[in-house]
Amino acid sequence: MPESRSAFARQCVRIPIAAALFLALIAGCGNARHTDTSPLDQGGLYFKGVEQLRQLKISDAEVQQLVAARAAGLDDAGSIELVRIARAHQQPFAAGNTVAGLLGAGFKQSSVLTLARLGQLESWAGEAQALRLSRLSDDVILSVATRRAAGQPVLSTAKIADLQNAGLSQKELIAEINRGATDAQADDIIMRRNYYAGGHTFVHQRGMRRR
Repeated sequence: MPESRSAFARQCVRIPIAAALFLALIAGCGNARHTDTSPLDQGGLYFKGVEQLRQLKISDAEVQQLVAARAAGLDDAGSIELVRIARAHQQPFAAGNTVAGLLGAGFKQSSVLTLARLGQLESWAGEAQALRLSRLSDDVILSVATRRAAGQPVLSTAKIADLQNAGLSQKELIAEINRGATDAQADDIIMRRNYYAGGHTFVHQRGMRRR
C-alpha cells in the first residue's frame, strides 16, 4: 500500500511539470517571430533568394542594409553573397550604405564583393571611393586593398593620386603598388617625371676624338 501511494505521488508531481514544460513551449512559439523580408520582396528579390537569406538567418537590420545596397544596383546574387561573407567573418552585414556609395562611385559589383572578402569594405571604403571618383580603375584600388589586407607596405591614397597626376598610367600605378613602392619613392618618381616634363634631359658628354 505505501508503494502504491508513492507511485501515485510521483505521477502527481510529473503531471504539473509536464504541463509547465508544455506551456513554456507554447509561449516560446508564440513569442518567436520571423524576420520581415517583405521590403526585399517589394524590391524585386526573387523568392529563391529570400529563402537563401532566411537560411542565413538574416535579421531585420540586415534586411534594411540590403534594401539600401540594392537601391544602388546590387543584384540578387550580390545580396546573398555579401551576407555569406559577413557570416564567414562572423559579423552581421551592416555595410549597405557603404556598398551603395561604392556602386554609386562606379565600382563594379564584383570589385565590391572582393573588398568584402578582403575585409576592407568598412575599414577602407571611404578612401577606395575617393580613389574611384578620381578616375582610378577598380584594378588599381583592389591592388591597394590586397596589400592592406595582407599587412604589406603600400602607397598612401594621396601619393597614388599624385602619381596619377604626374602622368603614370593605370598599369604603371599597379606595378608600383605591387612592388611595394613607398611614399618617399613615389616623391622621387614624381620629381623625375616633372623634370622630364619641363624639357630637361640628362646629357651624357663624350670626349672628342683626337685626329
